[in-house]
Amino acid sequence: MRPHVTAVYAFARCADDFSDEGDRPTAERLALLDDWRHRLYRVGDTPTDMKDERDEVFLAVGHSIQTCELPIALFDDLLSAFRQDVTTNRYDSWAQLLDYCQRSANPVGRLVLRIAGYRDEALDRASDCVCSALQITNFLQDLGIDWRRGRLYVPSEIFRACRANESELNAGAPLPLGWRDALAEMASRTQALFDEGRAVCDSVRGRLGVELRMTWLGGVRILDRLERTGYDPLTARPTLGLADRLPLIWQALRWNRRASSSC
Repeated sequence: MRPHVTAVYAFARCADDFSDEGDRPTAERLALLDDWRHRLYRVGDTPTDMKDERDEVFLAVGHSIQTCELPIALFDDLLSAFRQDVTTNRYDSWAQLLDYCQRSANPVGRLVLRIAGYRDEALDRASDCVCSALQITNFLQDLGIDWRRGRLYVPSEIFRACRANESELNAGAPLPLGWRDALAEMASRTQALFDEGRAVCDSVRGRLGVELRMTWLGGVRILDRLERTGYDPLTARPTLGLADRLPLIWQALRWNRRASSSC
């Protein structure tokens, strides 16, 4: 599995750098992503006499697509999300945020399942829930970092319902009550996604199953720590450290399977 997962990671890492890193103008970022998509749909034409590391990435990706029968559409979804990162820095609704996660996070889970030999619609849906939950947990965790970069992933329909406004974020920590209420609402919805996606952790076996359970447990633990901060990640950003590793491994190995719904 590892070489195929590495190929997927390299594909996504390079594309993410095009959309996020450095000080490239918008037009150049989009052009780089367009070239990445063009290469994706001509992956079988990648030369074996590689000229640069981009050829190396697509040689590996092409091998993984062919060997594991990976849908190119999932890679294309990732590129769609990276393009959106270039052009969009605000979300009006929870549905819009989930749509972004559907393309930025969920394809990775589905690709890993296919690399591991799983092709099951119910597992795909459960994986989608977990991947979206992990993505949104990261948004909650990195509220201050994203804000300084000009991005806000808390949908306006949520923070406005809590009588919060963007100008309050400029003041820094501590967060006003309205923002804490908004993040508490986000965390509650995110926990529901984790719960709905638990079935993928119940069903996948072997080392991948243990890793999925540890990832699930880690995401839930970060939400718990966010709650302990009073939903104020600007004052104390919730993180995991070395001290969390053994408890997470222990809980993953003693995982208690239970009936799970799927989203």
